[in-house]
Amino acid sequence: MSRPHRIAIAGAGIISKQHGIVIDQLRDELELVAVADPELAKAEALVAERGGRAFTTLAEALAQTDPDIVVVCTPTGLHADLAIEALEAGKHVIIEKPADVTVSRTDDIIAAQERADTVVTVISQHRFDPSTEIVLAAAERGDLGRITSGIASVDWWRGQSYYDSGDWRGTWALDGGGALMNQGVHTVDLLVALLGRPVEVFGYTALLAHERIETEDVAVGVVRFASGALGVIHGSTAVYPGLVARLQVHGDRGSAVIENDQLTYFHSTPAGTERAEAFFGSQGKDTNQAAQFADETQAGSSVAGQMSDAHLHQYRNVLAAIRGEEPLRVTLAENRQAISIITGLYESARTGQPVRLDAVAAVAR
Repeated sequence: MSRPHRIAIAGAGIISKQHGIVIDQLRDELELVAVADPELAKAEALVAERGGRAFTTLAEALAQTDPDIVVVCTPTGLHADLAIEALEAGKHVIIEKPADVTVSRTDDIIAAQERADTVVTVISQHRFDPSTEIVLAAAERGDLGRITSGIASVDWWRGQSYYDSGDWRGTWALDGGGALMNQGVHTVDLLVALLGRPVEVFGYTALLAHERIETEDVAVGVVRFASGALGVIHGSTAVYPGLVARLQVHGDRGSAVIENDQLTYFHSTPAGTERAEAFFGSQGKDTNQAAQFADETQAGSSVAGQMSDAHLHQYRNVLAAIRGEEPLRVTLAENRQAISIITGLYESARTGQPVRLDAVAAVAR
């Protein structure tokens, strides 16, 4: 067996602990050799838990430990700088969501990846949830028919203490936005996975329940997709006491609803099966087929806002892609589409006009 891939983490904040857990779970394939953070004490704390050496800069970690893979876990507005630094050193890169705060900076990472010819992914772990995989497979088979609409809603609460806990939280430069960019990006990403390429967005944002932040705690919008399907987005950290992350996808032969990673509703009409016709649809009949997937989805259960084993599944996909055994399931180009929706919605809220997403670029603030 070949040696484990050497891995370095850039950024030792809250999310880095989740990556440390996954790296430890994959200790036969990964060896944590470095953690870099400008606050050395944070890096040292993660090293004490998971191993490796602590540094204050990624440059020092690259020079002294020569990792094969770099994981970027810093505030979002620093992602591109560190990802490009790692790519220019010839490393594979895993970026915590989202890729960066603008489409243009994401494009800079894409250009650096093309030069480096290495594997780069953005953490979109909910694409690996069993419930998501069931719905994606049904859509790809055509069992939901023509996809007509989708709804992505994140109904969460973040106390003022959350925003006060880091001076980067709720800033345009480093957080890239508020409830939608930080908390809602995963659900928007799933909307893209199911409805395809977005072409136009219109939205509103507001700051209603928090103080001392630049960005929104409520965002709503509508999206038009290239397929003709329409999407609705709601992202909030002003829903007390905090409810669910919910994804709905609807087609002319079936529908599905996922709440907090659980498949709560599913109905499909497989190809070759006659669709029952009714003037008013189901007319109150129990049409939910989700129970047939109970054994598959139970392993994907989680509490709103917490992590699941899906991070582990995404890491395994990255390692298989590095070995050339399977395609990378989450690319920069896919994450770019979710970022374009969110930044386009912000621009629409600023101007009061719909935004064509093929024209989305960095928005000066």
